[in-house]
Amino acid sequence: MVLTAVLTRITGRVSVVDTIWGLGFIAVTVTAVLFGRARLRANEGEGWFSYNPLDHSGAVGRALQQNDDRGILLILLVLIWGGRLAWHIGSRSHGGGEDPRYTELMGKGSGGLIRKVLLPQGLAIWFVSMPIQVTVVAGHHVSWVLWIGVALFAVGLAFETIGDAQLASYKKDPARGPVMDRGLWRYTRHPNYFGDACVWWGIYLVCASSWPGIFTILSPVAMTYFLVFATGARLLERTMMQRSGYPEYAARTSMFFPLPPRR
Repeated sequence: MVLTAVLTRITGRVSVVDTIWGLGFIAVTVTAVLFGRARLRANEGEGWFSYNPLDHSGAVGRALQQNDDRGILLILLVLIWGGRLAWHIGSRSHGGGEDPRYTELMGKGSGGLIRKVLLPQGLAIWFVSMPIQVTVVAGHHVSWVLWIGVALFAVGLAFETIGDAQLASYKKDPARGPVMDRGLWRYTRHPNYFGDACVWWGIYLVCASSWPGIFTILSPVAMTYFLVFATGARLLERTMMQRSGYPEYAARTSMFFPLPPRR
């Protein structure tokens, strides 16, 4: 967030925080996995970073290997999600002006960049990533729970990626209608937000596959709340409802969960 504050001064745009959002989770995950790995080795009397990955003898060795495997998997998952999101938002906003949401936010009441944007964003990254922070110091995991989490992550990533691609294609179509209601957007008005929620419920399941990751369930709940009510779908709906054809689209299309269109 300190780096983000510097970037906002350089670019003159608060909305740079949206690009940093995904990168922040990558930084948390890599840091947590590396230090969690070192701490587990030290607790087992092996010394920091002295673990031999070829020595899987005994219960401790197997637990440490499972922890390593889970940590590498989490880095890959968050790197894919956060990297794609940062690239997508960064390329979409490149050369543009300030996001109207931040213009409105910064113009309301007292308080500046730190209190209104950076501190809430930093706390959100810390809290939503809590399952990752907890599981990196855990041992054995339940494989079938972990792979269900990976599958749910894949579904979410597909919704995000396909939904964004379909929206980009719609915007380039000169014969497009007033409202995007094709592909995934026919079944949910916000497939990217729904996909984001699935991604973090999937990551939660990967983390909950080992004790005591299951107790961090409030983290994906908070992320889903942000996506639906706080800074996501509900906030965007206020603007979109003023667009011609959108109220009719909203009347027949689910806001969040994909459902068959209503008549």
